[in-house]
Amino acid sequence: MTTQSLRAARRLRSGLIFGRFTPGEVSAFLFVVAGVLFVVALVALSYSWVLASSGQTATGTVGAKPASAASGGSSASHATHSSAVVPSRPDVAAPSSDTSAVASGPSGATQSAPAVASSTPAVAAADPAVAMVVPGGEAMKYWSRWRGPSGQGVVEGNNYPDTWSDTANVIWKIKVPGRGHSSPIVWADRIFLTTADADGTKRSVLCFQRSDGKLLWQTAVPDVVAEKLYAKNSYASASVSTDGQRVYAYFGSAGLAAFDFSGKLVWHAPLGTISLYHGPGGSPLLYKDRLILYQDQRMMDRSVATPPGFIVAIDKATGRELWRQNRDPQPGWGTPIAITVGDRTEIIVSGSRRISAYDPGTGKVFWSCTGNTVEVVPTPVVALGMVFACSGRAGPTIAVRPGGSGDVTATHVVWSTPKGSSFVPSPLVVGDYLYTINDMASVVSSHNARTGELIGQLRLGEPQREGFSASPVAVGGKIFFTNDEGDTFALSPAPDFKLLHVNRLGERTLASPALVDGRWYFRTQDHLICIGAGAKPLVIPRINRD
Repeated sequence: MTTQSLRAARRLRSGLIFGRFTPGEVSAFLFVVAGVLFVVALVALSYSWVLASSGQTATGTVGAKPASAASGGSSASHATHSSAVVPSRPDVAAPSSDTSAVASGPSGATQSAPAVASSTPAVAAADPAVAMVVPGGEAMKYWSRWRGPSGQGVVEGNNYPDTWSDTANVIWKIKVPGRGHSSPIVWADRIFLTTADADGTKRSVLCFQRSDGKLLWQTAVPDVVAEKLYAKNSYASASVSTDGQRVYAYFGSAGLAAFDFSGKLVWHAPLGTISLYHGPGGSPLLYKDRLILYQDQRMMDRSVATPPGFIVAIDKATGRELWRQNRDPQPGWGTPIAITVGDRTEIIVSGSRRISAYDPGTGKVFWSCTGNTVEVVPTPVVALGMVFACSGRAGPTIAVRPGGSGDVTATHVVWSTPKGSSFVPSPLVVGDYLYTINDMASVVSSHNARTGELIGQLRLGEPQREGFSASPVAVGGKIFFTNDEGDTFALSPAPDFKLLHVNRLGERTLASPALVDGRWYFRTQDHLICIGAGAKPLVIPRINRD
């Protein structure tokens, strides 16, 4: 502040007391005050942005790769496995052969009072009537769908290795033709992937033998029309689903198709040309006798007419359309989930600006709530009587109680965070804790799932914009996040919540892993890799079908 301004301030104070001041002196004083307030506000906003958006914490950067280390370097020492992380539900009846079973969300003791951005009082206790619908039967032994039998990346068993490299604990490694980001889907001795040519004019399902990775067959889908595609996306990003008899694959403008286990095309259902910037990405949900998927549509150029998005149910036996409901033109790349709420089943879609629940029998909307940002990729998870949804880029995380009617924003949203959530990877919930990765800053956060309280944050490796695509998994009492460079960060679960070690495959990895029978199956940019402890062969049931 200049000497002249100080004198003007003193004269103005005197003038205010004795009624003597000039207009110029008043202007000078107000200018000084406005400048000081501006600087204070700028500093406060900058500090708030650093805390909430960048994810910088007192823990600093963990797992950063040393400048001199090779990308495929070995990982740190082994850590002790704990017991399985998914509790059983003895109160849930076993499913029949053609229906779905119900897996409970984890439960635990109520934690302390809510912290950041709690919109309503925290839910008092878990609602045992709310649960993820799982396939049941033999499918529970394999990885038959996106995010596995649990539908949310939580794996039973403790016989999975927690350390590996590009050579250590590698059982086999096979070249994958074409390009794609779909996750491995496993049934008995088969592994299924999708792939496409670089220009999208040929899109196929691949079948590998699980014991040694041998490619058994590749079958293309007909009527391919290439869509507009983001450089990071692929024409084969949706993961298939299987019921052990057929494989169901979605290829955007190339439609939905069913193949038998010998590679024969059983039926093909065109769904129209998809108009979505970045291209399609969501996977089909297999629910009882039908496949349910949603495809939102929106182009960057708003002057170009965009057809409405849709959610559709397809008969899995014939490919016949059972019902279809239009959705407002909007971007979205997610996968629906099925949950039970009491005696009602709801299909949950986390989409642009809102979360919606549909009737699987008719497509009727049960309820919706607002709060998402515009771009949504992550698949929701379920626990403690709530649905947890994330939206990007680094947008909010929302916890909402299902089972309502109409717009439930004001009545059923339990808590939400303002920013820092996942853009592409789906969240993970284990026990009382929810895990999300801000893939715009490489920062993982743990929240009390009941209240939204922030437990802690860790930066995983060097900060990168869009540095994580694979969704996390929980197995053997640990949490695993894999970044796009093929580095898998093993974390201890909250409340301890710290980095244990980093496993480096040394290959670009955008697909989420599959875990079956003590083996990890990674799909990298060029390879399908089987990770296991030791080279002892598995006893895998063989499939003998025409």
